[in-house]
Order: sequence, then C-alpha cells, then structure tokens
Amino acid sequence: MQLGQPAQGTHPGDSGLSILDYLLKDHPTIESNRGIFLDTTYRMHSKVNEFISQAIYEGKLNSHQSNDLQVIQVPDAYKGALNKEAGVVFIPVEHEGNTQASDEEVQAIQHAVNELLGRIYTDKEGNKKSITLDDMLFVAPYNFQVTKLKSALGENAKLGSVDKFQGQEAPIVFFSLCASDANDSPRGMDFLFDKNRLNVANSRAQSLAIVVGNPNLMNSNTSNIKQQKLVNVLDLLRKLIQEHPIHHSSN
Repeated sequence: MQLGQPAQGTHPGDSGLSILDYLLKDHPTIESNRGIFLDTTYRMHSKVNEFISQAIYEGKLNSHQSNDLQVIQVPDAYKGALNKEAGVVFIPVEHEGNTQASDEEVQAIQHAVNELLGRIYTDKEGNKKSITLDDMLFVAPYNFQVTKLKSALGENAKLGSVDKFQGQEAPIVFFSLCASDANDSPRGMDFLFDKNRLNVANSRAQSLAIVVGNPNLMNSNTSNIKQQKLVNVLDLLRKLIQEHPIHHSSN
C-alpha cells in the first residue's frame, strides 16, 4: 500500500499492473494462498501503528514490542494538544476557500513545532536526546503548501510531498491536509484522501504522527462508495484519538 510509480501509456486489461498489484487485486494484504504477509513493523510505536493497521492493513499489521520504547516526554503540567508520548494527534484548524495551501495550518504547525522543540526523545535502544527540527518531517499533498511551510520553517526543515519521503522515518511527522473542502481540492477527494498517501505520510512516524486539517473534511459529501470509504479513514482517525485517554508521563 505504498505509492505506485508514475506510468505513461495505455495497457490493455491488467497488463499495466505490477506483479504485486496483479496478485493483490483489491486487497490491501496478500491472501494466504498467494503469498506471505510480513505482519510486523519495526518503525512505528504501537499507538501509531493502530491507526495504520486498522485503516490500511485490515487490522493485520503488528508493531514490534521494542517500538514502544520510542517515546517523547511530555513536560509536567503541559495541557496543550501535544500531550501524548506517542500516537496520532489531530490538530483541527478551521478555514475556508483553501485548495492547495493553508496559511492557517502553517501557523498551527509553527506553534506545534515550538512546543515540541527541546522535548526529550528516547529511542528503542534507550538513548535520549533533545528534539530538534532534524527529528521532524513535514508532509503535504501539494507543493504550494510545501513552499509555504519552507518559508515559515526555514531551509533546514525536512519538507516535501508524500512521494519524497517514501521509505524514510523520523520521531515526528506532520501531515498538512491543506484543503478546506475535499471536493474543491485539485484532483478531488480521490487524491486528497488516497489511502496510499495517508499510509505513507503517517507511517513515517516512529513516535508521533500529527495530522493538521480542517475538521469539516470528515463531513465531506461523497458521490460513490469508494469516496465514502476514503472519508471513513479520516473518521477512524478521529475515533481512535477520542478512544485513547491522553497519556502524560510523570517522569
């Protein structure tokens, strides 16, 4: 469920599919009579993986127990949105009229970055370090938003579209959804809510995956079953965040 390689040309029937796509058909995981599903991630904390597993991999992807050692200490008495040692955080930012970029989301991301800088990150070997900008990835579906984030965060920030970061990882990943209305966004809802893009963007995170977006996107109008399933992925994200009590470290 990674991003496919761009291809040009017309191929009859299924001849344009990769071998894996041909075997998978419409299934996110390989069927037992066709192959073996590698069911363990060695990157994501289990609270990040829970969303990815349920939303993308039919609940079959497990997080290796050592991943749960990867945590980001929450300062004592902190009461803001980023009060999780690990997991998925949704930062709601209401806005109107945005299609490819959102200044409101850029501002929210700047604020979140300032709150995270200097916190203590512990890796799976027990090593501790202060969080810097180098420990964060900033991902957006559109290059216009990437440009705005670069202007706000500086040249040293690791910024790019989803395609750029495939195969990479970091303790913290920000994913900016940009659009005010999924139906008005360039290339439409199918692109903005594409499962593979949501998967690649959020599964880069070792400890914290922070999704920034307009909460009204979860109420987008759909015209077919496929689009309804795409919106349901975001709704699952909201439900998982609501179900998990916020964990505040006392260390």
